[in-house]
Order: sequence, then C-alpha cells, then structure tokens
Amino acid sequence: MTLDITVRGSAEQHHPAERATVSLAAAIEGSDKAQAFADALAIQDPLTGQLKELADLRAVETWSSDQVRVFSHRPWDGDGRRGPAVHVARVQVRAEFTDFERLSSFLDHWSSVDGVEVGGVVWDVSAKSRRVVEAEVRKAAVDDAVVKAQAYATAVRRGKVVAVQLADPGMLTGPGEAPAAPMAKAFALSDGQGPELDLTPAEIVVRVEVDARFQAD
Repeated sequence: MTLDITVRGSAEQHHPAERATVSLAAAIEGSDKAQAFADALAIQDPLTGQLKELADLRAVETWSSDQVRVFSHRPWDGDGRRGPAVHVARVQVRAEFTDFERLSSFLDHWSSVDGVEVGGVVWDVSAKSRRVVEAEVRKAAVDDAVVKAQAYATAVRRGKVVAVQLADPGMLTGPGEAPAAPMAKAFALSDGQGPELDLTPAEIVVRVEVDARFQAD
C-alpha cells in the first residue's frame, strides 16, 4: 500500500537592508486655518526641494508629497468645557533612500525643525534582490519538506518519497477536500517600522513556508 505523507517545509534567509523609506509630516496647529495651512506649506517647500536635490544625487530613489489634511477640533479644558477651535494642517512626505549616510544627515536636520514630525524608517531590500532571495528561499523550503518527508518514510521502513502536491500554507487539498484559508503569506520581511527613529539598518528576513504531500512505497 502506498503511504501518503504530508509535511510543511520552511526556510529563511537574512539579507542586509538596501532601501530605507522614511515618513515625515509638516504638521502645524493654530487658531487660523489659512495661516496653519500656509505655515505647513512653508515647511514643505524646502523639504521637498532638498529631496529633489538628493534624487539628483541618486541618494533618493523615489519620493512623494501628495497627502494633505486640514481639519479642526475643539479641545476640552481642565474644567470639562470645550475650548476655541484649533486648526491643524498636515502635509505628508515619503522618501525612499538608498544612501544611508545622507539619510542620517537628512533626518538629523529635519527632526530638529519645529513643525516637522518624523514617523519612522522602514528598511527593505530592492525589488530585484527580493525576487532573487525569495526564489532561493522557496527552493530551500521545498528541500526542507523533502527531508522531513523522507525521514518519516524511513522511520516506517518505506522507500524514497515522491512529491505529488506542493502548495502555499493552508492551500493543500486532498480528494473531496475544500481548500483551507491560507495560514500565512509565502514570505515576510522584517523591518524597523515603529514610532521610534532607528537609523541602524534592520536586517531583512525573508521566510517561506510550503505544504507538501508525498507518497512512498
């Protein structure tokens, strides 16, 4: 009788960061809505001007500043009464750096400017590197599944295993079975995203899991 063996293989690879995406905002509060908006734009202009220069130097791969919010709120005072309206203007800026030294100088300057909020830095690899690394890790995950399945087969005195099904986690099915909901993405990247500012490049971890079904005589 043929023996069916179902296992999950996994593998991961660490890769140095190649990209850093920084999020900033020119955020101004004031009693006059038009003035708050004008002050936010006054910060945005030199900020985006510097990003254009860094892009020309190939230190910045891409950047954008296309998200603008203007809203008002009335804060409560210590006696539980609503105060006068406060108007807030926020202009979002995002930039992808490839030169980490210039990124450090850029943030060192703008984090000290009144009205500028630094949201954080997300580390990543380039799209080209990700495709190469993912392919290598997927193969390693399949190799891991083969080793596991063969160990099971050997333990019960069976022969060489042969793969009959491969799938992303949770998608492996048998006769009459419905596909299960995927348990995880095929890969995940760790990064330095968070409220704190971390200028140490985070090591990127690419991890792959694969479900596999084998048969052994």
